[in-house]
Amino acid sequence: MEGIVQLIPTMKSLDADKKTGKSTNGTSEEAAPANDNNGFFTANEKIDFSNVKVEPLFEEAVDFDTFSKSDFRAVKVKECVAVPKSKKLLQFTLDDGTGTDRTILSGIHAYYEPEELVGKTLIAITNLPPRKMMGIESCGMLLSAVNNLKDSEDEELHLIMVDNHIPAGAKLY
Repeated sequence: MEGIVQLIPTMKSLDADKKTGKSTNGTSEEAAPANDNNGFFTANEKIDFSNVKVEPLFEEAVDFDTFSKSDFRAVKVKECVAVPKSKKLLQFTLDDGTGTDRTILSGIHAYYEPEELVGKTLIAITNLPPRKMMGIESCGMLLSAVNNLKDSEDEELHLIMVDNHIPAGAKLY
């Protein structure tokens, strides 16, 4: 079967022209760096986990019906400010895909400055009952990963951030 060429169709992302430096109107644009990951991803080989202490897993099992009652959603940070008179709390204004802003308060100011979180895509549990903190109603909880360092009481907290291509309101399963 010499001379036969099989063509395999491929798909390109909608922003492929931007990444290659081409634009749809024929002008040239600066290409995005190949390793641009929206500023929230670091390759594992660059991180030293040898000093991290991992907590044991819970022994108590949660049945599927209980777990499935939690509504995990991707949320986009529209605004984030420090709560006045609080050293710990940040107030997030979030796009949860409903068209109505959602407010969530989180005690993570020791780990993040508000301005560095604007524009990020986070994960929230959106069906917790509202809870007032410092006179502000918080409607949900943002997910974070927390660990201690070996031989230390120092705690590290990392807000769970996901790819910015995930739309606000996307449900996690």
